[in-house]
Amino acid sequence: MVLLAASHPLSNGRFARDLLQGQVAKLVQLQTPVSEGKGAEPLHQMRVTMRRLRTTVLQFEPALQLPSAINDQRLAKWVRRLGLARDLDVLRERLEGGFLPQLPQAEVKALRPVLKQLRRERQLAYGHVVEVLQSRSYLEGLAQLQLWLKQPQYTLLGDQPVREWLIEWQGPCLASLFLHPGWQVSSAESEVEVLHELRRQIKQARYRLENLSALEGVQTAACIDWLKQGQELLGEFNDLQVLQCAINDQVPGRLEEVLPQLEWLLVQHQRHCWEQWRDLVCDVLPSRRRQSLWRALLPRPRLWRPWCLLKGRLKRAVAASSRG
Repeated sequence: MVLLAASHPLSNGRFARDLLQGQVAKLVQLQTPVSEGKGAEPLHQMRVTMRRLRTTVLQFEPALQLPSAINDQRLAKWVRRLGLARDLDVLRERLEGGFLPQLPQAEVKALRPVLKQLRRERQLAYGHVVEVLQSRSYLEGLAQLQLWLKQPQYTLLGDQPVREWLIEWQGPCLASLFLHPGWQVSSAESEVEVLHELRRQIKQARYRLENLSALEGVQTAACIDWLKQGQELLGEFNDLQVLQCAINDQVPGRLEEVLPQLEWLLVQHQRHCWEQWRDLVCDVLPSRRRQSLWRALLPRPRLWRPWCLLKGRLKRAVAASSRG
């Protein structure tokens, strides 16, 4: 959705309200399929939407006077409950769809206890998801937010034109992102938590940029692409490590002895992810790329109109001189 420039400047508050309205509508739409357990995809979409809602609230909080029920602590709790079940879906899909077809039957058989445990934990986690979606806290919070959307209240900052505040809405997030120590990590094995935290910050920066990209003239597509690439690479690397730990917990003996083919595949996938990540780091950290992020927040000036006017005047001048 691209918000076009109007005769009256779009305010910070109205812009944030429009974003929240779309996110709340999607949560309402997903409520039934997730509660009824209709596959993994609705849960994935709800988790992403809830994360985006939390990001929007945090990003534009200074411009909004939201109900007390809508606060970061409560939103973070909802995200965590949705996240555990989705993480287990990802691990099971990666193991069943990605690795099992490449393994000999002996290793497939040895992994049955792992798959059984993942299904058991997923069933338990999904029960917590349904509890959250049917809880008084969630339903009342969602209802209060829907009422606020009908009669939104803004701060003085919320009445200011959003295009004059683009740097402020994104700047602090970008500054902390590039100062994160995770960019300097040379060995993933010793800094797993640091990289995991960096991935969270990259995701926050991406979601915030995607919010602002709804404005006409804000050129953020290229920046969003490499943020998304970095998020996915670190996410896949983390998933592979978590999967390896889950397997080690259920399979007796050393992994390279009991499941040699799987152990080799895990090592190769992790190495490939890490090499791609390091290539991305070398591309992102130079000043020209970092500065492009800041420039992306400033709408490009429309120079074509003056040029068209000038070109028209030149044509008329040439025509007049030829007649004279």
